[in-house]
Amino acid sequence: MSKSAQLFRMATNEHICPFGLKSKDLLEREGYDVDDHLLASREQADELKKQYNVKTTPQTFIDNKRIGGYDDLRAFFNKPQAGQQGTSYTPVFAIFAVTFLLSIAFSYSLGAGLFSIGTVELFVALTMAVLAIQKLQDLYRFSNSFITYDLLAMKVVPYAYVYPFLEAFVGIGMVAGLTAYLVAPISLFIGTIGAVSVFKAVYVDKRELKCACVGGDSNVPLGFISLTENVFMIAAGIWMLVR
Repeated sequence: MSKSAQLFRMATNEHICPFGLKSKDLLEREGYDVDDHLLASREQADELKKQYNVKTTPQTFIDNKRIGGYDDLRAFFNKPQAGQQGTSYTPVFAIFAVTFLLSIAFSYSLGAGLFSIGTVELFVALTMAVLAIQKLQDLYRFSNSFITYDLLAMKVVPYAYVYPFLEAFVGIGMVAGLTAYLVAPISLFIGTIGAVSVFKAVYVDKRELKCACVGGDSNVPLGFISLTENVFMIAAGIWMLVR
Protein backbone atom coordinates (compact mmCIF):
# COMPACT_ATOMS: atom_id res chain seq x y z
CA MET A 1 0.00 0.00 0.00
CA SER A 2 1.42 3.35 -1.04
CA LYS A 3 2.06 5.97 1.59
CA SER A 4 1.06 9.56 0.99
CA ALA A 5 1.72 12.89 2.63
CA GLN A 6 0.67 16.49 2.14
CA LEU A 7 3.33 19.18 2.16
CA PHE A 8 2.70 22.92 2.26
CA ARG A 9 5.81 24.97 1.46
CA MET A 10 6.81 28.45 0.31
CA ALA A 11 7.78 28.78 -3.36
CA THR A 12 7.51 32.35 -4.68
CA ASN A 13 9.51 34.32 -7.23
CA GLU A 14 11.39 35.91 -4.33
CA HIS A 15 11.81 32.96 -2.00
CA ILE A 16 11.98 29.17 -2.25
CA CYS A 17 12.05 27.66 1.22
CA PRO A 18 15.05 25.31 1.62
CA PHE A 19 13.37 23.43 4.44
CA GLY A 20 10.37 22.80 2.21
CA LEU A 21 12.61 21.23 -0.41
CA LYS A 22 14.38 19.17 2.27
CA SER A 23 11.03 18.02 3.68
CA LYS A 24 9.91 16.90 0.22
CA ASP A 25 13.18 15.05 -0.33
CA LEU A 26 12.98 13.32 3.06
CA LEU A 27 9.38 12.22 2.48
CA GLU A 28 10.24 10.80 -0.92
CA ARG A 29 13.25 8.96 0.45
CA GLU A 30 10.98 7.46 3.09
CA GLY A 31 8.71 6.12 0.36
CA TYR A 32 5.92 8.68 0.46
CA ASP A 33 3.96 10.06 -2.48
CA VAL A 34 4.00 13.79 -1.81
CA ASP A 35 1.00 15.98 -2.53
CA ASP A 36 3.08 19.13 -2.90
CA HIS A 37 1.18 22.35 -2.18
CA LEU A 38 3.13 25.46 -3.16
CA LEU A 39 2.41 28.63 -1.22
CA ALA A 40 2.94 31.23 -3.93
CA SER A 41 2.65 34.34 -1.75
CA ARG A 42 3.24 35.56 1.78
CA GLU A 43 -0.51 35.95 2.14
CA GLN A 44 -1.07 32.24 1.43
CA ALA A 45 1.66 31.32 3.90
CA ASP A 46 0.17 33.59 6.57
CA GLU A 47 -3.27 32.11 5.98
CA LEU A 48 -1.94 28.58 6.45
CA LYS A 49 -0.08 29.53 9.63
CA LYS A 50 -3.20 31.19 11.01
CA GLN A 51 -5.38 28.19 10.09
CA TYR A 52 -3.21 25.70 11.97
CA ASN A 53 -1.88 28.11 14.61
CA VAL A 54 1.76 27.60 13.63
CA LYS A 55 4.57 30.11 13.25
CA THR A 56 6.53 28.66 10.33
CA THR A 57 6.31 26.78 7.06
CA PRO A 58 6.76 24.17 5.68
CA GLN A 59 4.09 22.02 7.28
CA THR A 60 3.70 18.29 6.62
CA PHE A 61 0.58 16.19 7.12
CA ILE A 62 0.55 12.39 7.20
CA ASP A 63 -2.72 10.44 7.55
CA ASN A 64 -4.51 13.77 8.13
CA LYS A 65 -2.28 14.43 11.14
CA ARG A 66 -0.05 17.48 11.22
CA ILE A 67 3.58 16.47 11.72
CA GLY A 68 5.03 19.98 11.61
CA GLY A 69 8.15 21.54 10.11
CA TYR A 70 11.35 19.99 8.84
CA ASP A 71 12.80 19.33 12.30
CA ASP A 72 9.52 17.78 13.41
CA LEU A 73 9.51 15.60 10.31
CA ARG A 74 13.03 14.37 11.04
CA ALA A 75 11.95 13.52 14.58
CA PHE A 76 8.92 11.66 13.18
CA PHE A 77 11.25 9.44 11.16
CA ASN A 78 13.66 9.07 14.12
CA LYS A 79 16.36 11.04 12.36
CA PRO A 80 18.98 13.01 14.34
CA GLN A 81 18.79 16.78 14.47
CA ALA A 82 19.90 18.44 11.26
CA GLY A 83 23.04 20.51 11.11
CA GLN A 84 26.02 20.76 13.41
CA GLN A 85 25.15 20.51 17.08
CA GLY A 86 27.52 22.08 19.62
CA THR A 87 31.27 22.40 19.14
CA SER A 88 33.01 20.38 16.46
CA TYR A 89 36.42 20.01 14.85
CA THR A 90 34.77 19.24 11.49
CA PRO A 91 35.67 22.60 9.84
CA VAL A 92 39.35 22.15 10.72
CA PHE A 93 39.43 18.51 9.61
CA ALA A 94 37.80 19.49 6.32
CA ILE A 95 40.46 22.14 5.65
CA PHE A 96 43.32 19.85 6.66
CA ALA A 97 42.00 17.01 4.49
CA VAL A 98 41.52 19.14 1.36
CA THR A 99 44.86 20.97 1.65
CA PHE A 100 46.63 17.64 2.24
CA LEU A 101 45.07 16.15 -0.88
CA LEU A 102 45.87 19.32 -2.83
CA SER A 103 49.52 19.16 -1.76
CA ILE A 104 49.71 15.53 -2.92
CA ALA A 105 48.02 16.45 -6.21
CA PHE A 106 50.43 19.32 -6.84
CA SER A 107 53.43 17.13 -6.03
CA TYR A 108 52.21 14.42 -8.35
CA SER A 109 51.49 16.85 -11.19
CA LEU A 110 55.02 18.26 -10.89
CA GLY A 111 56.55 14.78 -11.10
CA ALA A 112 57.73 14.71 -7.49
CA GLY A 113 55.77 11.57 -6.63
CA LEU A 114 52.86 11.27 -4.26
CA PHE A 115 54.76 12.22 -1.11
CA SER A 116 57.98 14.08 -0.35
CA ILE A 117 59.36 16.81 1.88
CA GLY A 118 57.99 19.26 -0.65
CA THR A 119 54.53 17.77 -0.15
CA VAL A 120 54.72 18.46 3.59
CA GLU A 121 55.92 22.03 2.97
CA LEU A 122 53.09 22.62 0.52
CA PHE A 123 50.55 21.14 2.93
CA VAL A 124 51.59 23.54 5.69
CA ALA A 125 51.63 26.51 3.30
CA LEU A 126 48.22 25.75 1.79
CA THR A 127 46.70 25.11 5.21
CA MET A 128 47.92 28.45 6.53
CA ALA A 129 46.60 30.26 3.44
CA VAL A 130 43.15 28.64 3.65
CA LEU A 131 42.89 29.27 7.39
CA ALA A 132 43.79 32.91 6.72
CA ILE A 133 40.97 33.12 4.17
CA GLN A 134 38.52 31.88 6.80
CA LYS A 135 39.60 34.65 9.16
CA LEU A 136 39.68 37.37 6.51
CA GLN A 137 36.02 36.80 5.58
CA ASP A 138 34.99 38.71 8.70
CA LEU A 139 37.84 40.38 10.55
CA TYR A 140 35.51 41.92 13.12
CA ARG A 141 34.07 38.60 14.27
CA PHE A 142 37.49 36.97 14.16
CA SER A 143 38.98 39.68 16.34
CA ASN A 144 36.16 39.39 18.88
CA SER A 145 36.99 35.72 19.38
CA PHE A 146 40.78 35.95 19.01
CA ILE A 147 41.34 38.63 21.66
CA THR A 148 39.69 36.46 24.32
CA TYR A 149 42.69 34.11 24.46
CA ASP A 150 45.63 35.43 22.41
CA LEU A 151 48.04 37.03 24.87
CA LEU A 152 49.38 39.66 22.47
CA ALA A 153 45.96 40.58 21.03
CA MET A 154 44.67 41.12 24.58
CA LYS A 155 47.32 43.81 25.07
CA VAL A 156 47.46 45.16 21.51
CA VAL A 157 44.00 44.75 19.96
CA PRO A 158 45.04 45.82 16.41
CA TYR A 159 47.23 42.69 16.30
CA ALA A 160 44.00 40.68 15.95
CA TYR A 161 43.31 42.50 12.68
CA VAL A 162 46.88 42.07 11.41
CA TYR A 163 47.24 38.39 12.31
CA PRO A 164 45.27 36.90 9.37
CA PHE A 165 47.33 38.95 6.90
CA LEU A 166 50.55 37.70 8.48
CA GLU A 167 49.31 34.12 8.31
CA ALA A 168 48.33 34.55 4.65
CA PHE A 169 51.72 36.10 3.87
CA VAL A 170 53.57 33.14 5.37
CA GLY A 171 51.49 30.61 3.43
CA ILE A 172 51.81 32.49 0.13
CA GLY A 173 55.50 33.19 0.77
CA MET A 174 56.21 29.49 1.30
CA VAL A 175 54.47 28.59 -1.96
CA ALA A 176 56.32 31.36 -3.81
CA GLY A 177 59.67 30.26 -2.38
CA LEU A 178 60.47 33.67 -0.88
CA THR A 179 63.64 33.95 1.17
CA ALA A 180 63.44 32.26 4.56
CA TYR A 181 64.78 35.40 6.25
CA LEU A 182 61.61 37.21 5.21
CA VAL A 183 59.01 34.50 5.85
CA ALA A 184 60.40 32.35 8.69
CA PRO A 185 60.58 35.09 11.40
CA ILE A 186 56.89 35.91 10.91
CA SER A 187 55.92 32.23 11.04
CA LEU A 188 57.95 31.77 14.24
CA PHE A 189 56.54 34.94 15.79
CA ILE A 190 52.83 34.28 15.26
CA GLY A 191 53.23 30.54 15.87
CA THR A 192 55.05 30.94 19.18
CA ILE A 193 52.65 33.54 20.56
CA GLY A 194 49.71 31.44 19.41
CA ALA A 195 51.04 28.21 20.95
CA VAL A 196 51.78 29.85 24.31
CA SER A 197 48.37 31.56 24.30
CA VAL A 198 46.43 28.38 23.55
CA PHE A 199 48.44 26.32 26.05
CA LYS A 200 47.82 28.88 28.81
CA ALA A 201 44.11 29.29 28.07
CA VAL A 202 43.32 25.58 27.74
CA TYR A 203 45.81 23.68 29.88
CA VAL A 204 46.74 26.23 32.57
CA ASP A 205 43.63 28.38 33.01
CA LYS A 206 41.28 25.49 32.03
CA ARG A 207 39.05 27.81 30.02
CA GLU A 208 36.47 26.43 27.60
CA LEU A 209 36.64 28.68 24.55
CA LYS A 210 35.91 28.57 20.85
CA CYS A 211 38.88 28.77 18.53
CA ALA A 212 39.04 31.58 15.99
CA CYS A 213 41.26 29.47 13.70
CA VAL A 214 38.52 29.06 11.08
CA GLY A 215 36.83 32.40 11.66
CA GLY A 216 35.01 34.15 14.44
CA ASP A 217 31.63 32.49 13.97
CA SER A 218 32.83 28.87 14.18
CA ASN A 219 32.04 26.29 16.85
CA VAL A 220 35.52 24.78 16.87
CA PRO A 221 36.68 24.25 20.46
CA LEU A 222 39.99 25.76 21.49
CA GLY A 223 42.34 22.88 22.29
CA PHE A 224 44.80 20.38 20.87
CA ILE A 225 44.00 21.06 17.19
CA SER A 226 44.46 24.80 17.72
CA LEU A 227 47.78 24.13 19.43
CA THR A 228 48.82 21.87 16.54
CA GLU A 229 48.16 24.67 14.05
CA ASN A 230 50.60 26.93 15.89
CA VAL A 231 53.18 24.16 16.26
CA PHE A 232 53.03 23.74 12.46
CA MET A 233 53.91 27.44 12.10
CA ILE A 234 56.82 27.12 14.50
CA ALA A 235 58.10 23.98 12.77
CA ALA A 236 57.74 25.64 9.35
CA GLY A 237 59.71 28.67 10.50
CA ILE A 238 62.53 26.55 11.93
CA TRP A 239 62.59 24.32 8.84
CA MET A 240 62.87 27.31 6.48
CA LEU A 241 65.81 28.73 8.42
CA VAL A 242 67.61 25.41 8.78
CA ARG A 243 67.14 24.53 5.11
